[in-house]
Amino acid sequence: MPRPTKCRRVQYPPDYLTFKPAGVPARQLHEIELTLDEFEAIRLADLEELYHEEAARKMNVSRQTFGNILSSAHKKIADMLVHGKALSLQGGNISLKNERLFLCKDCNNRWSEPLGTGRPRHCQSCRGENISRIK
Repeated sequence: MPRPTKCRRVQYPPDYLTFKPAGVPARQLHEIELTLDEFEAIRLADLEELYHEEAARKMNVSRQTFGNILSSAHKKIADMLVHGKALSLQGGNISLKNERLFLCKDCNNRWSEPLGTGRPRHCQSCRGENISRIK
């Protein structure tokens, strides 16, 4: 009997939950489910370019588990791209960080603030006041 799955930490949920080839109705496509922990592994390894050990720490899993999650995500994304399938982001045994995400509309800087610290008055990057909460 396998061990129970450990809860994986995800920093931010995705902005979009479905992706599909253009020009093909969704009902005609096979759908692949990418779990939110697989999405987070892709974000950390491929977008943030973190080493697996550091990314695993951020997700609260072992380096080997991180590698397994990332490998599964890469295979699903390749299947979607090569075979023209739809991709749905959902599920997974995850916990979200207790942070809020803000966007500066002047310089497009994004940053997070812990819950309970109040709304920031200005952007950390350009010091502009045209900011909004996006998560």
